Amino acid sequence: MAKENKTQKTTASVADFLASVTPEARRKDCATVSKLMKKAAGKPGKMWGTSIVGFGDVRIKGASREVDWFLVGFSPRKAALTLYLGFSLTQLEPQLKKLGKHKRGGGCLYLNSLDDVDLKVLEKMINQTVKNVKAAGMK
Repeated sequence: MAKENKTQKTTASVADFLASVTPEARRKDCATVSKLMKKAAGKPGKMWGTSIVGFGDVRIKGASREVDWFLVGFSPRKAALTLYLGFSLTQLEPQLKKLGKHKRGGGCLYLNSLDDVDLKVLEKMINQTVKNVKAAGMK
């Protein structure tokens, strides 16, 4: 039997979630990232679990299971604003060199503040991620 993904899409309000983000600077960063991701995905954000905002829908087929997920997303974690940009940041390496202060792991990008990065570069990275996932045949 295929396992369910632990993090599922919910009907919770994205607006209510974002309004609860603290501190205020992180809340403003979330609003900016939300606009960029909505524009790139062409879909409004949906809550995934209790703390992830995801945009668009994909069906991922792995060796042992098939799961629903999102094209791009973010989560305002305590330590950093976490952006989910696909499954690997390797294809975004040229942009990462120009982005500014960040950390990364797998398909996640960790930002302390949007003030530390070039927003035009970040927007290109988000757009490229959406194109890459769609080109891989996921919808």
